Parts: sequence; C-alpha cells; structure tokens
Amino acid sequence: MQSLCRDCLTQFDTGRRCTACGSPRVTSHPELFGLTIAHMDCDAFYAAVEKRDNPDLRDKPVIIGGGRRGVVSTACYIARIKGVKSAMPMFQALKLCPEAVVVRGRMDVYVSVSREIRAMMEELTPSIEPLSLDEAFLDLSGTQRLHGAPPAVMLARLTRRMERELGITGSVGLSHNKFLAKVASDLDKPRGFSVIGKAETADFLKDKPVRLIWGVGTASQAALDKAGIRTFSDLLRWERDDLIARFGSMGDRLWHLARGQDRRRVTRNAPMKSVSNETTFYEDTADPDVLDGHIWRLSEKLSDRLKAKDIAGRVVTLKLKRANHASLTRRVSLHDPTQMADRIYRTARGLFDGAAHEGPFRLLGVGVSDITPAKDADLSGDLLDPKAGERAKAERAADKIREKFGHEAIIKGRALR
Repeated sequence: MQSLCRDCLTQFDTGRRCTACGSPRVTSHPELFGLTIAHMDCDAFYAAVEKRDNPDLRDKPVIIGGGRRGVVSTACYIARIKGVKSAMPMFQALKLCPEAVVVRGRMDVYVSVSREIRAMMEELTPSIEPLSLDEAFLDLSGTQRLHGAPPAVMLARLTRRMERELGITGSVGLSHNKFLAKVASDLDKPRGFSVIGKAETADFLKDKPVRLIWGVGTASQAALDKAGIRTFSDLLRWERDDLIARFGSMGDRLWHLARGQDRRRVTRNAPMKSVSNETTFYEDTADPDVLDGHIWRLSEKLSDRLKAKDIAGRVVTLKLKRANHASLTRRVSLHDPTQMADRIYRTARGLFDGAAHEGPFRLLGVGVSDITPAKDADLSGDLLDPKAGERAKAERAADKIREKFGHEAIIKGRALR
C-alpha cells in the first residue's frame, strides 16, 4: 500500500503514522502515486482569511455576510457545527448560532489571496481550471519527471505551503477524472486528502446518493425522486436511452456518471457565460431613489469585474425579488457588447422603470451575459444618445484616476443614495 505523510512528505509503505516524523496525517491508497486529476478546495475560504487577519476571531464562530436580510456567504467550521450553511438567510443563521461574529466580506482581499494560491498552482502545472476564488481542478499528467515526485506529493506540498505561507488550509481530492476528484475533495474536510481510484469506483458509488453529482440541485433532485432515483444503484438500473428520453442531455450525463465515467478535460480557459452582482435589502423597499443608487453601485461593480477580466457582455439582465420571494427577470440585448458602467446602469435602469410598479423589493441584481473579448466592446456608440461617447471618455479617465489614487478617489453622487 502506497502511503504519504502530508506533514513531512515522506513516502513509505502502509502505516498509521509517518515512519519519519510520527505524524498521523497519512494518506494511503494502492493507486496513490498513479492518479493525476485533482480538485483543490480551500476550507471555509473567506472566513479563514478573516481569522488569519484577526486572531481574536480564531476560536469564535464567524459568518461572512450582510445584515439580517442578507444571506450567508461563508461560515467557518465552528458555525457549521451549529447548522449554519452557505446561502442560508442571515436571520436563520443567527437563530442557529446567535453568538456568531458577522463580518462583511472584503472581496479585494479574497481576490488577492486567491491570486497567491493560483501562482502556487501554476508552479505545479499549466492545466488549471478555476471554479471560483477558492477552488480549482488541476491536471498533473506528465509532471512527475519535471518535479521529481508523483502528483500526490506535489499536491500535499501545495496545501502545506498554502498553510505555512498564507495561513489558509485546503482539502484535496485525487482521482482519475474531474467528477470523482471533486467528490473526493469533500470527503474529509477540513485539511483533507482523499483518493478515489479506478479499481474502487463502482463499489464507492454504488450506494451513494445522486446529490453527490455537482449541479444536481433542488429541482433536479425532485425530478430524480419522482423517477425513483435516489442512489447511483438506482441509476444503474436504467437503460441509457430511457434516461435520455426522461431527462434529455442530463440523462446521458447521468448514465455515464453512474459508472464513474467523466471525459471532460481540465480546461484552462473555460469560457465565462455571465457575470452578475446582487444585493439583499435589510428592509423591503420601493423607494426609486434608493433602488436607483443600488442599480448604479451594482453596475459599477459589474463594470469593474468586466474591465479586470478584459471582457464585455451583450445582454444586460435585471433581477428583482419581491417581498413574497417571487422573482422578476428582465433582459435586453444591446447592439454591441459593453463593459462600461454608465451604459450598463442606463440599460438596467430602463428595465427597472418597466417593473418598478411591482415593488416593494427585497433583492436587486444586475448582470451581463453573451460574453465577448473587450476589444469588441463599445464600438458603435449610441445614435440616440449623442453624449454617450463623452460619458464613456469620462469613465475611462475616472478609471485611470482610481487606479492611481484608489477606488474612492472619484464617487458619483448617485452612489451615495
């Protein structure tokens, strides 16, 4: 049995403790040094950064999020023991864990730490597929000769380095495809390192619930329950054609995943489909001035993200949620893509004007889709708005000032509403 100490990186035969340093943090598996597809997921990333930067929070339950009407962005493991989960309404989270310290997120800090982690990954392999700031797939095929060590050793070295240099822990899943690597990374959090080999795939999946499949949400789970499919064993009883007839393209994917098959490659530059931001209000509101201020701030934040990634979007979407939780979505296609805050705001504001009578609202969101490279953006201007070009020039100039003197150097009046 191949074994690896995650503390000192010693490789040895089977044992409960490391033969070199005595650590119990040992991973053993017959295929440990032959698997190459990994999923690395930071442990409670946002909360971990806050605890790192404020040692007073170390032993306290920490929730990252907004006011009582917001939702939980991330909860540390102490809060999770009390039942707090990501995307849970804040008021519910505080009922479960009233002693929690609620911290507003610092996205700029999280992005900076994420970049440092990404740079460490780049030293291992160019085949990296980020899923978010705190998780990514890695394909380490063919890297053993380069590093002089199997992929498992390099992954253990990565998480050890993250912890020592950045104060952030991560959990690794190692397998022979992306689906199983992601499943494995959730098996032993935090600071985990789990392996699912080829030989054990069928036995491992057999009695597992289908909700393990990434992307199977509440609606999909309900449809599967209706068909009597709750475990992978249930899926194996279905013919491939019958699954496709019942669930369409998802049925074909389910048939393959039931057998532990996933041919998706780790794709370095997977195309981004959309970018969006939203906010939940402390109290329901129909005040047009308040909502206008939120539309501008969301549009500006969205524009900053598009400019940072050097991309633009052709379709602008406005999302509203009423007091009864009913959602309204409005969208419009532009003549050419944009990344300009002014244009996104004016388009979103126009969509809002057509739905303002539906208020009061508890949530508002602005997004763009049909993503293209920035070089194709904002080329034709707006024939019906002759001053659009002047505002675009002013926005570009303001961007340069903010880049030099900080984001708060220039603030529009509507942002203060």
